[in-house]
Amino acid sequence: MYRIGELAKHCEVTTDTIRFYEKSGLLSQARRSESGYRLYIEADIAKVKFILRAKRTGFTLLEIAELLSIRVDPQHHTCGEVKSIADDKIIELEQRIAELRRFQTSLKSLSKKCCGGEENATGCSILDALEES
Repeated sequence: MYRIGELAKHCEVTTDTIRFYEKSGLLSQARRSESGYRLYIEADIAKVKFILRAKRTGFTLLEIAELLSIRVDPQHHTCGEVKSIADDKIIELEQRIAELRRFQTSLKSLSKKCCGGEENATGCSILDALEES
């Protein structure tokens, strides 16, 4: 059994993160010792690490909750369901990347129009262009 601080240290997160995962329903409510300390088991370490890896992959907490529910009851789900979640995330990321590229193109265009000199910004072409938009 692990106390919350030990679990947090083992997973390299803060105790607040563990509490947040509990509050969000991603992690089951911990058992309590007679003195009221939260107690966790080895499976909780695995679950927190799963959550952290899924977060690093870009999944939202809602998506992670869905993945965890499939992980807990895999015999009632298909690989296709999991793949669909991953494919939806890929499409979302591709859309965000395209949007970021549009931002980059716009900013480069604005930057090229600016002299970047030491004079005051009264006639700054970037500010003027943003005001026109």
